[in-house]
Amino acid sequence: MKLIKREKYLNKLINVLGTPDIKVITGIRRCGKSKLLEEFKNYITNNINNNNIIHINYNLPKFENLKNYENLVSYIEDSYKEGMDNFILIDEVQMCEDFEKAINGFHAEEKYDIYITGSNAFLMSSDLATLFTGRTFKIEVYPFSFKEFLEYYNYSDIQDAFSKYVYEGGMSGSYLYKTQEEKYQYIKDVFNTLIVRDIKQKYKIRNTDIIKNLTDFLMDNISNLTSVNNITNVLNFNKVSITDKTINNYIEYLCNAFAFYKVKRYDVKGKKFLSTQYKYYLADHSFRYASLGINNLDYGRIYENLVAIELLRRGYDIYIGTLYKKEIDFVAQKQGEKIYIQVSDDISNEKTFKREVESLLKIQDAYPKIVIARTKHDTYQFEGIDIIDIATWLSEEK
Repeated sequence: MKLIKREKYLNKLINVLGTPDIKVITGIRRCGKSKLLEEFKNYITNNINNNNIIHINYNLPKFENLKNYENLVSYIEDSYKEGMDNFILIDEVQMCEDFEKAINGFHAEEKYDIYITGSNAFLMSSDLATLFTGRTFKIEVYPFSFKEFLEYYNYSDIQDAFSKYVYEGGMSGSYLYKTQEEKYQYIKDVFNTLIVRDIKQKYKIRNTDIIKNLTDFLMDNISNLTSVNNITNVLNFNKVSITDKTINNYIEYLCNAFAFYKVKRYDVKGKKFLSTQYKYYLADHSFRYASLGINNLDYGRIYENLVAIELLRRGYDIYIGTLYKKEIDFVAQKQGEKIYIQVSDDISNEKTFKREVESLLKIQDAYPKIVIARTKHDTYQFEGIDIIDIATWLSEEK
């Protein structure tokens, strides 16, 4: 498989070299966590002379005997070298029983620099504080961005590349397959494994048919405002017997496993969060195609999903804005920076263009306001609003 350097994530790891934190690499299944750890290992080898790397990859049969706490501890203690910089790199750490005891013990000794990856459902953000007694530093890895897609295929025409990315998505393991059918089968298998192996195993779910019905509904409604009560009513109407409480729990499981991202609504004028109705965005839009097919494709909703994940990838907190009963697709915030964003498929129609800019023009503050659409033109301004082509915006990843 062709590899590209994922410098954004690698640099995050390099920046925390030598800190006392337990470094935890998280993200959806098959998004490249293991490859990133390998890349980081190569960096240590090539740049730190006095290194001793203790690397365990539980996907490999040779580490089968280390899947219990005592054997893991003995192996690492025997591999430790006095007077050297000792690094612990463990891939798929959850495959070791009582792994948290081992990691906490190594951390308490203050003689190891610790980096771990694991199945998303077992190393979720909500679990880190209770799993590990030491401070953790989380690096969340996403599927390939459009910029990484461009680099992988070495495309020169970004518009042509974007048309392909819209269908192929960012699950790079699928790039090895030649036909779209084979690519989608791989992607579908990845998502099904996430539900069956990760979520079902962690939460001891007996009936995976219900959670499959839920994921199909969420995929079919990406970028639509919805509520737990609404989802429950729809599923009950379709003869799926389930309660609000169960739906709420299952959505939490899916979000904890990085399959979906839940986005709250924010009252721009009142500057407060709204507690009813949310939007759910897929970690990668290709999961929707692989599971539901590509009939009745709604590009506007897919583009909105693309922008949502890209904003998260760039480190923004995102919210759905409301202002005078109008919706602003995204209010993106990061370290004092704020951007108001509308996303559209085609704004060549005057009525559509007016609708997209109307909400932005009503915002009174001076923060940047942009419309991201498939214009295939250079960026221009309309009454202080930047109008940016989506392929251009995605390719200028920061």
